[in-house]
Amino acid sequence: MEHERLPHDPAYKQLFSNPVMVESLLRELISADFIDELDFSTLERCASSYVTDDLRERHDDIVWRVGWKNGAWCYVVLLLEFQSTPDHWMALRILSYTSLLLLDLVKTGRIKENEGLPPVFPIVIYNGSRPWKAPREVEELFAPMPGGLKAYCPSHRHFLLDESSVPEDKLEAGSGPASMLVRLEQAKNLEQVREVVKELAQHLQAPEYLDLRRAFTVWLGRIVLKRSGITEEIPEFQDLREVDAMLEERAAQWKNEYIQRGESRGLGIALRDLLEMRFGSLPSSVLDYIENSSDIDALRRLTLDAARAESLNAFMSQLGLPVASC
Repeated sequence: MEHERLPHDPAYKQLFSNPVMVESLLRELISADFIDELDFSTLERCASSYVTDDLRERHDDIVWRVGWKNGAWCYVVLLLEFQSTPDHWMALRILSYTSLLLLDLVKTGRIKENEGLPPVFPIVIYNGSRPWKAPREVEELFAPMPGGLKAYCPSHRHFLLDESSVPEDKLEAGSGPASMLVRLEQAKNLEQVREVVKELAQHLQAPEYLDLRRAFTVWLGRIVLKRSGITEEIPEFQDLREVDAMLEERAAQWKNEYIQRGESRGLGIALRDLLEMRFGSLPSSVLDYIENSSDIDALRRLTLDAARAESLNAFMSQLGLPVASC
């Protein structure tokens, strides 16, 4: 399904504000041996006092802490990215957030000199449509430098969860809500959405999952169905079974809309590839214009214009986009 990007989406943030969701994320979607050393019974969301004012400005970021089985703490920073174009400077931002968090722990006296700093595991969860190619190691962002300076270059890496590229077999092996969330992100039609919704309703039926069930219900109604291009008003669902019932009732009605969106998405990708083949990397204004174009006939005309354009600037002028001056 083609996705509308929703920055700072509170429904998505609510999902990862639930400990069951975070445990599922770490256990099922993170391939690292240290996960087995964590005591998930200690998992807790960090209150605002754990985070500096600068870090709190990132309203879509979430900080958790979880104990090691030996009693010490590990901090997990989740950064939720909803933009369509990967952030080239993300590794630098991650370095900043990690430093701010550690400094705040020291400043508030939660860490003593003889204890050492706790490990911080930064995770970027990205749901954009374009592959993430930005560096994951901050050292890669620096310009070439003399060898003697490299020893003073900061080294810090983050884990990237690019939801569009998680292998299908990995998702099928996981039965938790984080794996189901990614399956919903990867769903190509309403039938696949409904299949996962039914599994979620079954998996989260116990009373202790009430908050997470509600978070999924809100996210499905406000985000997943609306961004799919359904033109009619989507009601406020109260339960996952209501979502399933509506999908069953209106699947046939919505099928043609999905077919049309699939065709426009294919034309948009072909147009982007043609422009990149002819003119190289495209500015974000062109990428956003193509991604937000859903008229099939207009996309066909744009593809012809792209094939005939003498330059990228000439094509951008046809779109009415600002052209950088030389």
